[in-house]
Amino acid sequence: MAVTERKDTAGHVIEILDEEFEDFTTEARAYLAGQRVEEKFIGYRLKQGVYGQRQPNVQMLRVKLPMGGVTADQLDAFAEVAERFAPLKKGHITTRENIQLHHIPLPLAWEALRVLGRAGLSTREACGNTVRNVTGDPWAGVADDETFDATPYAGAFVRYFVRNPLTQLLPRKFKVSFSGSDTDRTIGEIHDLAFFSTIREVDGKEERGFRMLTGGGLSIMPKHAFELYDFVPLSDYLRVSEAVLRIFNRSDELRRNRAKARIKFLVHRVGIERFREMVEAELTGAWAQRDYDLDDLVFIDNEEADAPEMPAEAPVIAEEDADLFERFCSTNVARQVQAGYSTMEVKVNQGDLSPEQFRGLADILRRYGASRARTTHWQNIVLRWIPDNSVYPVWRELRALGLGNPGAYEVNDVVACPGTDSCKLGITSSMGLNKAIQAKVEEMHIQDPLTRQILINMSGCPNSCGMHHVGNIGFHGAAIRTGGRQVPAYHTFIGGNRRYGSPMRLGMLLRTRVPAKRAPTVVERLILDYEENRESDDESFNEYVDRYDRLYFDGLLKDLALPPEYDDEPEHFVDWDRDRLYVLERGEGECAV
Repeated sequence: MAVTERKDTAGHVIEILDEEFEDFTTEARAYLAGQRVEEKFIGYRLKQGVYGQRQPNVQMLRVKLPMGGVTADQLDAFAEVAERFAPLKKGHITTRENIQLHHIPLPLAWEALRVLGRAGLSTREACGNTVRNVTGDPWAGVADDETFDATPYAGAFVRYFVRNPLTQLLPRKFKVSFSGSDTDRTIGEIHDLAFFSTIREVDGKEERGFRMLTGGGLSIMPKHAFELYDFVPLSDYLRVSEAVLRIFNRSDELRRNRAKARIKFLVHRVGIERFREMVEAELTGAWAQRDYDLDDLVFIDNEEADAPEMPAEAPVIAEEDADLFERFCSTNVARQVQAGYSTMEVKVNQGDLSPEQFRGLADILRRYGASRARTTHWQNIVLRWIPDNSVYPVWRELRALGLGNPGAYEVNDVVACPGTDSCKLGITSSMGLNKAIQAKVEEMHIQDPLTRQILINMSGCPNSCGMHHVGNIGFHGAAIRTGGRQVPAYHTFIGGNRRYGSPMRLGMLLRTRVPAKRAPTVVERLILDYEENRESDDESFNEYVDRYDRLYFDGLLKDLALPPEYDDEPEHFVDWDRDRLYVLERGEGECAV
């Protein structure tokens, strides 16, 4: 494969088609004029990445960032859309490495899509029963533990399956990740398909390929993925992927019940050995006998060619900055495998960026980097190709933008989905709880390094968009009734794991269900009990969890689960960031329309 002869435009993975913008404008106007049946229009707009919100007459735009990749120019485009079309003047990084923009009226959506498209940004098949955004390692191509950079082949996967007739009306959504390292910075085990770069030796020559997993997922019935193959050569990984998707697409048993329509239910029902046999049988079909030529599909972007030269002298660090900058470097900065360059992970509270922050990051990338960044599953953004001598001035500029805080991927880097801020399926204000828990953790002034490694996730409902199952501490929204009134509440999970370099695992659901206003106290109590009762200085939080059973933790939190009395504690009947009595209001989600 002579793939090195090609060079793509940075950030432009999915082809932008002007006719799709024209079609969307025509269809949206016809719908607004009452000329389109709502159910059919919903299915149409979902494939264009336009999602209905719980608030009437406004939409969320979900922008695909394959492998989380984004350029300076694209950050400027996000700033423009957030400023011109989004009433809350912000964009939101998701746990799928997308960026979402909320509360946009449909008559403005088609213009916003054009602004995004001019920058090479696509919303195509970001929603609906399609192959969703293909995620990747934010440190791909620059990490020292990589077998090989999977980015070109992840790009080929995106290009092959987007707009593919096979994937336009799958039984449910289909999620894919690519990782070049077994460290797994993509949590491949929770994906429908996951790829890990692998090299084997054949007749004394190295051959590149992927280890493939299938059947993972979270939501109401979380499952670990199985290994489908330990090695699939690059010449065949798209063919095998198509076989899996063909089996999934024609599975009538999955289509009968949309609550159990993900491929994990099929794989876990028949078992991985039987499913592998199904794939092998599928590969004997006539469709699979053609060549899969990657030359026109792989995404080749030589970031190093655009990397800036190293400043001649190291900057002088101001005395008043020394301690905080050192802390930032210890948690947010990593040396690249390319000598002289570093990555800087920007901690983005709640994943929300303002127009000023989008533009400020774009300016930093142009002046100090190679104009590239990547978003993470944990709602942060990684600046790449920053010369080592530029790290301090970049940090100073990040601080001016309100983005220079240390603690990326630590206990105060809390992950949450939008919840009732915008989602029809939301039960609770997970974004409000996010802020409250971050405030509680900051108030605790945690210094212990192992405690700081505790990771916290939350979702506003059981569907795990905030990936609460894999946090060391996780919450998902619920509601309880007491004294004839409703109380926003959370189920609690402990012992999950999403830390890079250690096995992913699902958390244990406690029987304790606590009012939302007590959830920060749950975090505090678990942390304090861990610090007081761990067996050794090097015992991790999950090792502490494993020494006890569910009854212990339910007992530890028992008093927090007691139903509040309205006359004594009226604040418990109002959700975080809200100013009225809580009432459960849950609509019909569009994920499976």
